[in-house]
Amino acid sequence: MADISSLFVTRLYRARLNELGADVDTDELEASCWAIYEDDEAGQAWCEKEGYPGYTSYASLTDLPWRSPIFAAVEKALDAHVAAFAEELEFDLGDGKLVLEDLWINILPEGGMHTSHLHPHSVISGTTYVAMPEGTSALKLEDPRSARLMAAPPRKKSAREDQRTFVYVKPVVGDVLLWESWLRHEVPMNMAEEERISVSFNYKWEG
Repeated sequence: MADISSLFVTRLYRARLNELGADVDTDELEASCWAIYEDDEAGQAWCEKEGYPGYTSYASLTDLPWRSPIFAAVEKALDAHVAAFAEELEFDLGDGKLVLEDLWINILPEGGMHTSHLHPHSVISGTTYVAMPEGTSALKLEDPRSARLMAAPPRKKSAREDQRTFVYVKPVVGDVLLWESWLRHEVPMNMAEEERISVSFNYKWEG
């Protein structure tokens, strides 16, 4: 009988943001996202100039945990989750540690999408979900081997999740998802009438 192993596995971490002792109120977080959006004229201008659907604070604000206590609480919660994920990945961090590099708000309106991308120069990336109206888009993850599949036939529609070329993950409010930053991902078009709100982030290795 053949011995078939799974090698070079891609890990996806999913948990509740408050699972490791944190106490982040998602209603307060949503209200803070809207308040920051309304005040962030530079961010709104950048989104309009770049044709970015909805709003992101990525290009305008780099100090959300300092600016708002609720975001400081989010950072503290994420630190615990990222440490747990790093342990699962068996990283040898030496005398260094993984530290928050970027944290930003995403407000995606009906018809908006975030096209396929990855996050260079960081180690762990992820998102925590603030508002997920009925019918909004899932997170789409791409098999990192896609560029090397060459002449491979497509996978069966009934293929196991770990054999699929694309995997769709449907998070709910209060979830946090983590993945290694080289994993290509996207947010398909938001088909809901209400805004999809999330907070995304990157962690880097700092010695």
